[in-house]
Amino acid sequence: MTDKLRIALAQLNPTVGDIAGNLEKAVEARRTAALKDADVVMFPELFLVGYPPEDLVLKPAFQRAAMAAVAELASQTADGGPAVLIGSPWVDEGKLYNAFLLLDQGEIKGRTFKVDLPNYGPFDEKRVFTPGDAPGPLSVRGVRIGVPICEDIWTAEVVECLSETGGEILLVPNGSPYWADKVDERQNIVVSRIRESGLPLVYLNQVGGQDELVFDGGSFVINADYSVALQMPAWEEAVAITDWARTDRGWVCAPGEKALIEEDLESIYLAVVQGLRDYVRKNRFPGVVLGLSGGIDSALVAAIAVDALGPDKVHCVMLPYRYTSDESIKDAAECAKLLGVKYNVVPIEAPVAGFTDALASLFEGTQSGITEENLQSRSRGVILMAISNKFGSMLLTTGNKSEVSVGYATLYGDMNGGFNPIKDLYKMKVFALSRWRNEHMPKNCLGPTGRVIPENIITRPPSAELRPDQKDEDSLPPYEVLDAVLECLVEKEMAIRDIIALGYDRAVVKRVEHLLYISEYKRRQAAPGVKITQRNFGRDRRYPIVNGFRDAD
Repeated sequence: MTDKLRIALAQLNPTVGDIAGNLEKAVEARRTAALKDADVVMFPELFLVGYPPEDLVLKPAFQRAAMAAVAELASQTADGGPAVLIGSPWVDEGKLYNAFLLLDQGEIKGRTFKVDLPNYGPFDEKRVFTPGDAPGPLSVRGVRIGVPICEDIWTAEVVECLSETGGEILLVPNGSPYWADKVDERQNIVVSRIRESGLPLVYLNQVGGQDELVFDGGSFVINADYSVALQMPAWEEAVAITDWARTDRGWVCAPGEKALIEEDLESIYLAVVQGLRDYVRKNRFPGVVLGLSGGIDSALVAAIAVDALGPDKVHCVMLPYRYTSDESIKDAAECAKLLGVKYNVVPIEAPVAGFTDALASLFEGTQSGITEENLQSRSRGVILMAISNKFGSMLLTTGNKSEVSVGYATLYGDMNGGFNPIKDLYKMKVFALSRWRNEHMPKNCLGPTGRVIPENIITRPPSAELRPDQKDEDSLPPYEVLDAVLECLVEKEMAIRDIIALGYDRAVVKRVEHLLYISEYKRRQAAPGVKITQRNFGRDRRYPIVNGFRDAD
């Protein structure tokens, strides 16, 4: 029996499907842990294949490659260095499990399978994995370690089983995606499990972006007396060393780093930066291109892109038409200059005229309206996609959640693009983040310090500029009202009568509900974007396109 244990916590950024690359990261982290005399190094959930692997994990060749990587890593532990605790899919007796494995002395010394498979929001594990049986602890260098995997600690049963079967320390590998205010929720869950079990707990989370999900890291250790022994940084890869000692009160982790965890607007901004950075990097795009209209949405997306990738990888294009104001042209140019990006102006008068002329005989005798307005947006979309195709940069789309909710966007026009960093941000949040970025320099960002968005972009009334003197509020309620009603409908699923009872006009609420429902077909064709709320459009909120229901209130 040992009275000391040194555990290295590898908070890293895997890439889904890149088993060789993830294995290389694991080997390097183990090397770092060995230099610091660690007894064991721990990795996040399903680290060897990246999380979440979705249906990729059902592919037999993928399963074989993952298990071969486990065997390779296990063989390396024959060198007498640190043991390894790592996550991987595992096939046992024809069943596929979300597994966590103990590798030591050149062998697979133990394994445990995830019991509570999440099946809500972005998670769909019940359709790909078999739930494990109630687990017992693993013996790691003479210490009985309980390993509940991620969701296993969100209810009491698994931890209760581990403590009753002799567990001494709880090590929890996680693939826990970010959403606003989730840090407090995690810590409350952890404290509940510590209170019930009397055991100290390590919460190790991955970091990085994967499609629409973004993982914030922020791993921590809480002792059995509820004291925080370690707080790792959010939004950064790191390998932290924790020192443990057996006492008459059980195992205790010595005090270590206490990183400051970003909150509120800062955490949201870092989330969209991380999500965009990893989407571009992991998909191997050389950079991004976007239309810079002189409006606040495209200005914020440009700032996020520069902070994520650097100004040399961002190309902004102004596409003016006869209704584009001199003010917008001036503001777009100033924004591009502040950000230091490549900037071009491509007028669309000729392309729009070409479409109009081609349709003239067909449209003869009809009144000009939204169809002709959409030709402007679609001309811009075609040009931006051509630039993307020619130079290989991914096209960013710039619609906020308020617009995405009510369909205030044009399919095959301003909705063109491969990724949308602000897809899950309501318009008022776009304003708030723009002001925040002008006043702060976020950590690990590559953009300039100081003001990056011209003040006039933030203060002047939003407009699509598709007709003379157009304002968003000509077609939509004021954004303060629209966002509040949408939050009630989308985030809280409130009844119409309950929203009206809060003081909102019935006609406004019913119209917003109508627009929300009839715009589902557009959202199905929209680019992915960073998940920020608990109810992003996609797997969090799966509504039918054909939908005859309306709340009768």
